[in-house]
Amino acid sequence: MTDTIVDLGPQTRIVARLAAGVRDEQLLDATPCPGFTVRTLLGHLLGLAVAFRDAGRKDLGVTTDTGPDATEPDIGPGWREELPLALDQMAEAWRDPAAWAGETRAGGVALPGRVAGAVAADELVVHGWDLARATGQEYEPDGGALMASYGFLAAAADDPDRGGGLFGPVVPVPADAPLLDRAIGLSGRDPDWKS
Repeated sequence: MTDTIVDLGPQTRIVARLAAGVRDEQLLDATPCPGFTVRTLLGHLLGLAVAFRDAGRKDLGVTTDTGPDATEPDIGPGWREELPLALDQMAEAWRDPAAWAGETRAGGVALPGRVAGAVAADELVVHGWDLARATGQEYEPDGGALMASYGFLAAAADDPDRGGGLFGPVVPVPADAPLLDRAIGLSGRDPDWKS
């Protein structure tokens, strides 16, 4: 887990760039995220950007209390404008040191601010990878966000109550593999996934 405040802005900009590169004919394509098409992954990204924006602001309510599995995520016709705006707002909320202090909620779960910030970084890094892989785009996450993601995923994988992984069984990856591949393996995804 990270004890460092991470500027999520560089990673939210990377995710926004990837989303802008999605072609309409790719919206129904499969992604490495189990059960998600590109369209529903974009809907999930929009929902998590809003939820973590509000979690960072400590503006707790429906957006922070709704679990990620409550409804199938989707996008509306304005998603190409809405998603980058929500991502910018999310990054701005987490630039305030108060976001990282005390308690907050996301996905209906009460979390220390530092843990919620690491979860936000993880969501951006892993789903950025999902989106890039599904749409054939190049992807290099922000280093600070990647370190926070890896720390969060490694701690979850080491937790005996989680059965070896937070999002599914850990996919073994060589110890000398790039950090992104190791994080992706810890997330329960195969770093070699191809559409």
